[in-house]
Amino acid sequence: MALAFDEYGRPFIIIKEQGQKARLRGLEAQKANISAGKAVARILRTSLGPKGMDKMLQSPDGDVIVTNDGATILEQMDVDNQIGKLMVELSRSQDYEIGDGTTGVVVLAGALLEQAEKLLERGIHPIRIAEGYEMASRLAVDHLEHISQKFEFSVTNIEPLVQTCMTTLSSKIVNRCKRALAEIAVKAVLAVADLERKDVNLELIKVEGKVGGKLEDTELIYGIVVDKDMSHPQMPKRIEEAKIAILTCPFEPPKPKTKHKIDIDTVEKFQTLREQEQKYFDDMVQKCKDVGATLVICQWGFDDEANHLLMHRNLPAVRWVGGVELELIAIATGGRIVPRFQDLTDEKLGKAGLVREKSFGTTKDRMLYIEHCANSRAVTIFIRGGNKMMIDETKRSLHDALCVARNLIRSNSIVYGGGSAELSCSIAVEAAADKYPGVEQYAIRSFAEALDFIPMALAENCGLPPIDTVTAVKSQQIKENNPYCGIDCNDVGTNNMMEQNVFETLIGKQQQILLATQVVKMILKIDDVITPSAY
Repeated sequence: MALAFDEYGRPFIIIKEQGQKARLRGLEAQKANISAGKAVARILRTSLGPKGMDKMLQSPDGDVIVTNDGATILEQMDVDNQIGKLMVELSRSQDYEIGDGTTGVVVLAGALLEQAEKLLERGIHPIRIAEGYEMASRLAVDHLEHISQKFEFSVTNIEPLVQTCMTTLSSKIVNRCKRALAEIAVKAVLAVADLERKDVNLELIKVEGKVGGKLEDTELIYGIVVDKDMSHPQMPKRIEEAKIAILTCPFEPPKPKTKHKIDIDTVEKFQTLREQEQKYFDDMVQKCKDVGATLVICQWGFDDEANHLLMHRNLPAVRWVGGVELELIAIATGGRIVPRFQDLTDEKLGKAGLVREKSFGTTKDRMLYIEHCANSRAVTIFIRGGNKMMIDETKRSLHDALCVARNLIRSNSIVYGGGSAELSCSIAVEAAADKYPGVEQYAIRSFAEALDFIPMALAENCGLPPIDTVTAVKSQQIKENNPYCGIDCNDVGTNNMMEQNVFETLIGKQQQILLATQVVKMILKIDDVITPSAY
């Protein structure tokens, strides 16, 4: 380092060799990348399956998150390494597309990287390994299609959907009431699903949580829950056959836009001004009454005088309701949001069978329930729990279950869980490996071995001896030619996942294999890592 001065006499430092960058090349680069990928996968490996552990993450500002969801763990972890970030994005893309299987996809990618490392040490070229993996992943995806089963469900027979959602929830912290939560998730999805188009808009399902009560008190409301109460304590707490005016304009006398100044020098003038304002507001309230509204929901606030008037005119009102909630209320009640007060007409009112205020516990917390709506296409899942962390984790678990139910409505093919699908794919890929001449054969065999890692991790997390268990189940699959044998995690006494009702969606599994293979191919193709050197 050297010290120099500019023309004003201010010193500045010249650092030599500024352009020097740290770089890794060839095999070293690949090994460094592989170990980074494996490190991320190792973290998630213990939280796979019904007996998987949870992770506790503390953010820089002291918030604590306890979660089992792979995507959330990686989102909250501060990963600096570039390859680590690829793994984070891998689980995020699985979360966005499928919503479930975010842990498994990272574990699979880690296993593939581990196998690739062994092949690299034998001197096989990384591109050949990548090509072999690509072939093997195609074989595995086709085989999944082959062992999958379609199952029929209807609005009256939702049992198959519930069973699949229970499989998803069994690996979460909420597994003690998985049956109830799975039913809630399925009913919520079916309420907003368009079964002809096979489409589900999850935005219409609002998930609200309130600390207090117990997890079993979680309920599904065919309507909207708003975390607000009536603006005046003496307004009626229960309105039947409500007609709702939804306003986004201020519910008070207008303020002139220009700068203005009023000189009031006598009491009479002040009285006149006050009466004028009151008359104006009276007219507004009367307009609402004339149109036939029995409840006003307003995005903005109104002052105490307005509140008092509303109370006297018997027009209940709710103030400070957020924009998203207003939209959901409008969808549910079939009303229109009114941006200008003059536009209020009776056909723009929303209709609800019952609007009630419910208070919780001793904390005077109140919420507004809008139920029996004209259009019940918007529903709310209302979660109760002992603490905030529990409620947040239940929200994440329910999101997974909702996504699974949505995927099943989109395509109703399933494969069996408990590692059975992976083992079956592994056997099929292993058998097909011999047909390929050339070096790719080794990569295809390694892919088959990597697929065994998921059932192995499952067995390990359940406290079973991993290698013995997996080899026993694998030989049973080959002997009986039964692709439904998996790891008996819950100690039911049978390995047949068909009898245990452990299902997973076919598209979720296929997506896992394809995404993991893509990311591993990408990592293997990197042979030079150039990073700016740290000063």
